Amino acid sequence: MLRDVDRDIWVAEQPFRYFGLSIGTRMTVIRLDNQELVVISPIQITNELSSQLEELGTVQHIIAPNLYHYLFAADFKAAYPHATFWAVPGLETKQPNLAIDQIIPQNGNSPWNGLESVMLDGFRTVGVARFDDLNECVLFHAASRTLILTDTAFNFDESFPLITQLATRIVGSYNTLSPSLLEQVATHDKQAVKAAVERVLRWDFERVIVAHGSIVEQNGKERFKQGYERFLGQTLGAAV
Repeated sequence: MLRDVDRDIWVAEQPFRYFGLSIGTRMTVIRLDNQELVVISPIQITNELSSQLEELGTVQHIIAPNLYHYLFAADFKAAYPHATFWAVPGLETKQPNLAIDQIIPQNGNSPWNGLESVMLDGFRTVGVARFDDLNECVLFHAASRTLILTDTAFNFDESFPLITQLATRIVGSYNTLSPSLLEQVATHDKQAVKAAVERVLRWDFERVIVAHGSIVEQNGKERFKQGYERFLGQTLGAAV
């Protein structure tokens, strides 16, 4: 189930439907220098997945990277009770029954050595009945030059079912590394998003892993920049 992407970074996927569309979902696993494993946006744990993880190192950190991607975090915490369950601010209120150990700092000081983080402030997404805050923590693995996103950008292509391709063409997330037009309508604080994205653009990344869509292996930074320039309707530069 796990497949290697680069040195010390792996992904695993499982089927997932949203608003009736097959969009899949992806978990990222990173091995830190101390051999601890960081599991980002966990999927359903299985015996096979657990065995593969044990071969790689010790699961020490479980991250719910936004207010939506927590569905399987409790199962992972139950399987690895000594791991620290990290969540974005607000999840402890949205899901008070989750056994959250630590809230991810909003000041940009990452608690994981070798893994940097930025909170993408101001971004909103499409909920079941309304527009919701996403509170996404965007992550960067410097050793592999990989940016890890969850719901702040999508990259659907011809590998997805035709109905998903059609729908994502309509909402503007087909073959483009960007949020959809629906998120563009939902997001009002564009200046906060712009400031956060420009902090992300300070990182030296080439690859972009998304939770929904295909991984971007090359030219990811430029594609991310272009996608958010369209989303925000303004030119972006890297924050100093």
